[in-house]
Amino acid sequence: TASGCGCAPGPGAPSSPVAAARAASGYRPDAAAPVLPAGSRLTRRDEFTSAVRRGRRVGRPRLVVHLLVPVAAPDPADAPPRAGLVVSRAVGGSVVRHRVARRLRHLLRPRLATLPAGSRLVVRALPAAADASSSVLGDDLDSGLRAVLRRTGGRS
Repeated sequence: TASGCGCAPGPGAPSSPVAAARAASGYRPDAAAPVLPAGSRLTRRDEFTSAVRRGRRVGRPRLVVHLLVPVAAPDPADAPPRAGLVVSRAVGGSVVRHRVARRLRHLLRPRLATLPAGSRLVVRALPAAADASSSVLGDDLDSGLRAVLRRTGGRS
């Protein structure tokens, strides 16, 4: 190694088998396409609050889906649907919470196009989401979205 002691990897050496595989394959994350674009995110507290308090709610084993659809249909170009996540400490430690949030963000992106223009979606993860795979979370999310859209009268 560069230090000469033989106890630590040299500079630039992969620190794990996963990192080594990524380095060997030329892995480059797609920086041009964020998982959930900034314009599609709920960021302010009042946006989350209004969706949770005034929107329709559907519970699933691992998620609760809240959807607020505007009464007056806005121009789709002016008001894209927006989404936010709530992953509390009840789900687990920070590593588990961030893993669940990453999975949900990844699952949300293609589903935003199915929502009515101007709608606000909040997905709250329940503790059971910590042990769920992405496919199971996706099934719960799809089921929750179908049900909540039916409850809003299918406005889309």
